[in-house]
Amino acid sequence: MRFVNAGVLKIAYEEYGAGQPVVLLHGFPYDAHAFDEVAPLLTGARVIVPYLRGYGPTRYLRAETLRSGQQAALGADLLALLDALKIPKAVLGGYDWGGRAACIVAALKPERVSGLVTVNGYNIHDVPHALEPSLPENEYRYWYQWYFQVERGRAGLAKHRASLCKLLWQLWSPKWKFSDETYARTAASFDNPDFVDTVIQSYRARYGLTANDPAYEEWEQLLTKKPPITVPTIHLDGTADGVLFLGGTSGHRPLFTGRYEYRTIEDAGHNIPQEKPQAFADAVKALL
Repeated sequence: MRFVNAGVLKIAYEEYGAGQPVVLLHGFPYDAHAFDEVAPLLTGARVIVPYLRGYGPTRYLRAETLRSGQQAALGADLLALLDALKIPKAVLGGYDWGGRAACIVAALKPERVSGLVTVNGYNIHDVPHALEPSLPENEYRYWYQWYFQVERGRAGLAKHRASLCKLLWQLWSPKWKFSDETYARTAASFDNPDFVDTVIQSYRARYGLTANDPAYEEWEQLLTKKPPITVPTIHLDGTADGVLFLGGTSGHRPLFTGRYEYRTIEDAGHNIPQEKPQAFADAVKALL
């Protein structure tokens, strides 16, 4: 475990090996342990695995900083981490929140990214159109997001964070038989004092239903234009992803204008790095 002050955070991160920089980024509700089996497979690379804002030992540096999980803040955190570690350019790999941060930096700061592995494709939210409904078969998958829009949901996450997040693991990765010990290692990260506030702000902000941190407004406005991703990209979808919209995300292809490859990972759910570490590692190695 290492720490570095980066932007508004004191970021906790794991580091493995030496060589070409690779940054691997987890999502909600997961943590850096998602890459425990991926990182050792990336021989010849310097692998950095941070805990995102609101998770594990990562902390906000100032009490007055808004506990925001908005997408631009996640991207800014990643860029600040690269700067703090003096990494001029890296391969980025991530899923869910982490995939969003990786996609944002790849889109807005492509000169800092040598390659991108993204689960579920173009992970940048289209906030201006977020209230347009999808098919009911898709909408029910996001029940937890509707729950988080109301104060009962905030209270439920605060009171039942371990059991609620475990339920999401089970629903999103129905073919993954993880142990209680595996889950407990990650669930400890949800005891971060800023976890609930950061998560709730994130899920409200993506629908434009709460105030954002003004510090990230310039990036938020740029993201409304759906900037293309020009860096070499490998896009992964799991065939058993319980939160993925019907039909997957192969339709995101036009938003990737550089070298691009789409791979489906058989029987993988939402947490591909932890469920199928070799497949995720193979995608990263293809960009090194």
